[in-house]
Amino acid sequence: MSRTSSLPSATQAAQAAAESVQYQGRKASRQGSEQRRQAILDAALRIIVRDGVRAVRHRAVAAEADVPLSATTYYFKDIDDLITDTFALFVERGAVSMAEFWQGTQALQQELVSRLDGSRQARQQVADEIAGFTASYIQQQLRERRDHLIAERAFEQEALINPRLHELVRAHREILLQGVSHFFEMLGSTQPRQDGELLTAVILQMEYRGLLEGVEHLDSQGMLAILKRYIDLVLGL
Repeated sequence: MSRTSSLPSATQAAQAAAESVQYQGRKASRQGSEQRRQAILDAALRIIVRDGVRAVRHRAVAAEADVPLSATTYYFKDIDDLITDTFALFVERGAVSMAEFWQGTQALQQELVSRLDGSRQARQQVADEIAGFTASYIQQQLRERRDHLIAERAFEQEALINPRLHELVRAHREILLQGVSHFFEMLGSTQPRQDGELLTAVILQMEYRGLLEGVEHLDSQGMLAILKRYIDLVLGL
């Protein structure tokens, strides 16, 4: 069973996502100007989470950011540039956060892989721990990063009608997918990319359901059972 990976790491995917970010609005020339520009983008993101993308207007964003209306029109000539740059900043920050997450789980991944001695019992124990860890990750996202998940959904929806967001969406999603696929290859999967695609889809669907129904109504045991079922199949159990 393979213990090394030929796939690019999640850290590399995060770096690629950050490098893919291209801002459309006017560039800030001074530190104070850059802080104001980011304050405007943060305000726009809060509006998106609270009221939806269509609520983003120069006047509304200026009021939310507590800056003059002229500041938003100075940095962003139109609403499309403002929305695109808001999501560009979202991807850039998300790449940093996800890179830290995957780096923080490296020791756990190595420890789980080291316990695979070829026995069915060892595979079952590792499968159960992976399912439990994944379930905990989803619940933590819903409890602590709800606004981030809502912004992510709005971002993907906007990309359906805004071609400028296509590459950003792809790069953003690749970070999670690459990390999961990399781990599956370490576990010995013969098709780690496909296995990663499927588990990523399951995670996203569970996050969406949690957002829709509320984390307090989340069927934790049912979610864990689905994850265990899938990981068991991947590990041949």
